Amino acid sequence: MRTLSVLACLMATSALASEDIPDQYPQSVLYSKPVEVIPHVFSAIGATAPPTYENAGHNNNLSFIVTGDGVVVVNGGASYLLAKALHDEIRAVTDQPVKLVINENGQGHAMNGNGYWAEQGVPILAHVEAAAEYEDGNPQDIASLQNYARENAEGTVATLPTETFEDAKTIQMGDVTIEVLHLGPAHSPGDTQVWIPQWSMMIAGDIAFHERMPPIFEGTCTSCWIETWETKLVPLNPTYIIPGHGHPTNLAQVTRYTRDYLVDLREKIGAHIEEGGDLAGAYYVDQSQWQHLDTFEELATKNAGVVFAEMEFE
Repeated sequence: MRTLSVLACLMATSALASEDIPDQYPQSVLYSKPVEVIPHVFSAIGATAPPTYENAGHNNNLSFIVTGDGVVVVNGGASYLLAKALHDEIRAVTDQPVKLVINENGQGHAMNGNGYWAEQGVPILAHVEAAAEYEDGNPQDIASLQNYARENAEGTVATLPTETFEDAKTIQMGDVTIEVLHLGPAHSPGDTQVWIPQWSMMIAGDIAFHERMPPIFEGTCTSCWIETWETKLVPLNPTYIIPGHGHPTNLAQVTRYTRDYLVDLREKIGAHIEEGGDLAGAYYVDQSQWQHLDTFEELATKNAGVVFAEMEFE
């Protein structure tokens, strides 16, 4: 009952994820203080806004699992100082040492803080494609961090994962079995899901969105994302989901705002192409049913353009 009440509370207060709130935890560089989502699984929920000086780049979820024989952290954080702040919060919860960090993808907000964890001697695990993406793009990731975070970027040095995996890796720690999965192509290369079957809990990363609009990158295969969702994610049927951004929720909610959004946008872009429409017109397909999502203004037209380019020659 306690777990359900915590989740209900989090979902009832989802407005707190609004990009209008610059910082929920002023005494820390973290955007918000970690909450215990279900017993032993905590998450510091990031802003659903783009990265800014006010949120110090903490605009994704930084989670950790207390296993009884050590702590597993999910996401290195967007900077050295964010990683250190998360570690301070972990120490306030448990005296168990951090034994592993898992990066959910190859973006800066998942990996820029790896240097802090490496300094503590903690192994860092990522999918091989995510590691390659960060290796290629980290100069831009670090430069962007320095530009918006200013003094909060101090100490951040690009640091690659120390270990990689391809399809799946099972971690046994204490009484907890953690399955680190790459279910298939989705939001970005090497998208990683952390699945705890015995608790029906998934730390889903950026395969799943619900409070902010999913960003679709050049090179993202949206039809593949939908297929991965329907054939690999849905059969797992997690009860609890911590998405990459936004509050903990359930499978129905992230399906509505991720899979259903992708299907809707593809249908509208497909109809636009069938009618002989061009790229300029694609930007104006009707996405009004999604306009209540954070980052709609930043992403809706960009997403339409990327999906047009993807579908034009399908």
